Amino acid sequence: MAAAAAAAAAAAGEGEVKLLGAWASPFVLRPRIALNMKGVKYEFLEETFGSKSELLLRSNPVYKKIPVLIHAGKPVSESMIIVQYIHDVWGDNGTTPILPAHPYDRAVARFWAVYIDDKWFPSLAGISRAETEEGKGEAVSQVFAGLQLLEEAFQKCSSSNGKGFFGGEDIGYLDIALGSYLGWLKATEKMTGIDFLDQAKTPLLLGWADRFCSHAAVREVMPETDRLVEFAKLLRSKSAAPSPAK
Repeated sequence: MAAAAAAAAAAAGEGEVKLLGAWASPFVLRPRIALNMKGVKYEFLEETFGSKSELLLRSNPVYKKIPVLIHAGKPVSESMIIVQYIHDVWGDNGTTPILPAHPYDRAVARFWAVYIDDKWFPSLAGISRAETEEGKGEAVSQVFAGLQLLEEAFQKCSSSNGKGFFGGEDIGYLDIALGSYLGWLKATEKMTGIDFLDQAKTPLLLGWADRFCSHAAVREVMPETDRLVEFAKLLRSKSAAPSPAK
């Protein structure tokens, strides 16, 4: 009986799951949402901004970046790899699968997740980093163009599954990939006065974003917009500060 209880606890991840991260990181938000979806209890170890803990350097010696999931003493790095790991390890606990069951649907979800990270989010981040109005305008245009592509992708997904998320009736892999950036998208809207999601251009994504942020697995861990705005100002001030003399 004791052995069975221990096995059940291990399967649920109790007492052996840790996540190294930071509250403002959209990449850290991804495994937090996935763990919440699967009902996995975990210890969140907050990294200090501007420094790297010994545990982080030891757990991710290649990239030295967050997030890192530590499960049973073994580290797993890279946000979407961690999400897939959570799906693989805790996929049989009776909740909705994170990854689609069909191989083609999985491939499509992974394709768009890579697009979001490689193309779309750099454009969003480029708005605040732009040094000229021309550069800012180009980045804004790229964000809008990307959202239009994702609006079309959502339309295809919803027309096939008739549900409110990319993943169907519940949050899935692609929902997590894009939804993790909604906090920063809202913060950018507030800082620029531009509505990137609206009823006229992206009605499907607008409704999806509301549903995503209201989801039980998301609403307690999604960063507040005003707090992200203040954090963005802090980052900007630090990047603009002159380097100390040598």
